[in-house]
Amino acid sequence: MSKYSNGDPASGYTRRDFIKATMAAGLLASPAPSWLSSVAMAAEEPSREVLTGSHWGVFRASVTNGRAVAIKAWEKDPRPSAQLPGVLDSIYSPTRIRYPMVRRAYLEQGPGADPAGRGEGDFVRVGWDQALDLVARELQRVRQAHGPSGIYAGSYGWRSPGKLHNCLTLLHRFMNLTGGYVGYSGDYSAGAALVILPYVVGSIEVYEQCTAWPVVAEHTQLMVFWGCDPMNNSQIGHVVPDHGAYPGIEGLKARGIKTLCIDPAKTQTCEYLGAEWIAPRPQTDVAMMLGIAHTLYAEKLHDQAFLDRYTTGFDKFLPYLLGQQDGTPKTADWAAGICGIPADTLRDLARRFSRQRTMLALGYSTQRQHHGEQVHWMLITLASMLGQIGLPGGGYGLSYHYASGGSPTADSPSVPSIGDAADRLPADAWKGKQAMRSIPVSRISEMLLNPGKTYDFNGTKGIYPDIKLIYWAGGNPFSHQQDRNELVRAWRKPETIIVQDFQWTASARHADIVLPATTSYERNDIEQVGDFGLNHILAMHKVVEPVFEARSDFDIFSALAQRLGQGDAFTEQKSEMDWLRAFYEAARIGARAKGLEMPIFDSFWNSAQPLAFPLGKGKDFVSRQDFRADPLLNALGTPSGRIEIYSATIEKMGYDDCPPHPTWMEPFERLDGPTAKYPLHVDTVHPRYRLHSQLCGTVLREKYAIAGREPCLMHPEDAARRGLKDGDVVRVFNDRGQMLAGLAITDAIRPGVVRINEGGWYDPVDPRTPGSLCRYGDVNTLTSGISTSRLAQANCGHSVLAQVEKFEGPIPAVQVFESPRTH
Repeated sequence: MSKYSNGDPASGYTRRDFIKATMAAGLLASPAPSWLSSVAMAAEEPSREVLTGSHWGVFRASVTNGRAVAIKAWEKDPRPSAQLPGVLDSIYSPTRIRYPMVRRAYLEQGPGADPAGRGEGDFVRVGWDQALDLVARELQRVRQAHGPSGIYAGSYGWRSPGKLHNCLTLLHRFMNLTGGYVGYSGDYSAGAALVILPYVVGSIEVYEQCTAWPVVAEHTQLMVFWGCDPMNNSQIGHVVPDHGAYPGIEGLKARGIKTLCIDPAKTQTCEYLGAEWIAPRPQTDVAMMLGIAHTLYAEKLHDQAFLDRYTTGFDKFLPYLLGQQDGTPKTADWAAGICGIPADTLRDLARRFSRQRTMLALGYSTQRQHHGEQVHWMLITLASMLGQIGLPGGGYGLSYHYASGGSPTADSPSVPSIGDAADRLPADAWKGKQAMRSIPVSRISEMLLNPGKTYDFNGTKGIYPDIKLIYWAGGNPFSHQQDRNELVRAWRKPETIIVQDFQWTASARHADIVLPATTSYERNDIEQVGDFGLNHILAMHKVVEPVFEARSDFDIFSALAQRLGQGDAFTEQKSEMDWLRAFYEAARIGARAKGLEMPIFDSFWNSAQPLAFPLGKGKDFVSRQDFRADPLLNALGTPSGRIEIYSATIEKMGYDDCPPHPTWMEPFERLDGPTAKYPLHVDTVHPRYRLHSQLCGTVLREKYAIAGREPCLMHPEDAARRGLKDGDVVRVFNDRGQMLAGLAITDAIRPGVVRINEGGWYDPVDPRTPGSLCRYGDVNTLTSGISTSRLAQANCGHSVLAQVEKFEGPIPAVQVFESPRTH
């Protein structure tokens, strides 16, 4: 529950005091209902309970006098998220953006004014009409002067769930209808894997269903979680999560299935299952896998028959494995020198993997490193050598840690969503600029700093556009983009930056125009439950009226489209509820095709329960079972139709940083590596009490912050060597940046490794100076912006070394969780 009762969340004033103060000051005119009028209208409203959902699950909100006062998890949620209290607080947090705001220098001097001042604050409140007119005119100006390639609308991130109020889709719909834009391809989570896997197995697979948990519980004899922590990460879902991974993991524990966790730190999954813990040096997974693979081959433990029938290219990979190409056999002893795990342990793993039904569960984090394409490729090669792919409980899974991958899929219809609309530009509008229509998502800093530069990507060449305007709706690039200080420099290049969000993230603070959007709980929507389970359809009811002057993304873009002559095209003359009814009716038609009958929309919408669907055969799903049964009839999407251990397609690209078969290549820096300049590896992981940077600005911080800052976990040996004690405020630094953190000493981490959660809000002491100390603890002040390779151009967020020391002198107060200076 929020720490604020019924006063203004920013000041602690009572509601009566706040109304008196705002009435005395006078509110600027706004065409939307003001926060005050919504409060007045809600004052006589009786208490009620509202069913809705979020990235953290289905829940019921209690509303009294128009204010959400409590939330409780849906009674059928098998394991409610510990993050739910932050969901409530996010509505009333002091980080809420209350009104349309414009940076003072920009308002007074126009586009391009004092770009180094972005991030300092000093915003001026304006009315909605003024803000929307300003945005519409600026879009027109930039398009007329520079065309669609002058606008980057690459909004990215964990947008709110819902089929209508998807801010990313709505932004792209608006941009397509009004003149075009530059977008992005790929993602930060699994960027390297998304590009390499189609060449290896013919699909992206990281977002595809794994063998169902009930099958794993019944048939798996050894479960290996490799850089994979489903107990932590399954709290959240890209849609509304069903938390179906937890019964699956509980099934492993109940059956006493042997589990093994390979990770530099002991994970929640490892703790819960009492698993065996192996802690290699970070970024050495490929070498470790090669050492295991060499043992399999040398001791004739591999399945040659499987390799012959279901894969291609093992014969071309083998000379590398045996050292016939480079004179270095990839033995367990060779691998031990790199990964830091004894050679006997690696040989024992090879024998254990081969003699029992083994499931290799790999996490995305392993490929967010220099040459990250090699990790998933090598794991699939290892699984192919074991020959258990397509067998119940065996093989590999790439999404057991993501949104409850492995949760049995129900027999439900698909619920459609609003589309991003067709590009209405003339056929020749992008002539000669095809490469500029999108960039690899993590290349935003490089793009802004190098307009006109040619770059390689996935067998093609692109040219970076010259961006004059950025429009970001939802998401937080000042969280997920690596090398924060490079981004700070790059962010000064555009003439105009527009951010549309509900909270004062660092990205909003670094904008010129800020538009306040609603949270998911201030609008109606519809969504399916379970990214993989898809077992319910949920009516996401509005919990409260929009606070202050927030508007939904749909309403904001509708108003902008109207100003640019595309209002009816954007809305299709449908209201919010018209769209939701249409989505539901389309799903009803799909249900009938499955022999299922759904109630009419009004009955569904007014129900106090999500609409459930039968499980069907989902509980028996085995990944690649059909392929194993008949590899010709069920051929993969690769050129050969089989698993490609050697890719002739990649060979033709000629990239020296991505060879045509899995290969160990030294990252540009690693712990105890040949080029190591700093002594500690910074392991960045998903937080326990937020979704990336979401909910960082809420009361949940009280559960984990140390001295008001992000925690930094360190082994006792490393702490003693530096004279550090538990609870110290430390400075973590390298050549790229510096940040403060609160020290937590623990033996649940490998010596030489420190762990700092990603998603901490960026809070520089001096926003005008790149490299300035971050007061709170944004770990991306330390990471590098280089790409994994020329193939994927993905991010290397886990390739980072640093030093840690006690912070001396006055400790600067954290400011990022307060509203910036406004007028």
